[in-house]
Amino acid sequence: QGLMEPEAQPSSMPCFERRVQPCLAELLGTALFSFTGCLALLEDPGGTGRLQPALAHGLALAVTVAVLGDI
Repeated sequence: QGLMEPEAQPSSMPCFERRVQPCLAELLGTALFSFTGCLALLEDPGGTGRLQPALAHGLALAVTVAVLGDI
């Protein structure tokens, strides 16, 4: 009835795409989020207060979702 193809069933996907790839994406996303957050707290140029770490975490989360969201 439509032009859309049916989505692949999870059981027909290879083991790498079903189990390993999501775990690696979670590891990479968490590492990026933590690393960026810690780096934002290392040097305080003064006057930014809580804004700099908040923006760093927000941008890290946005990049992580944009890059790894389809996994």
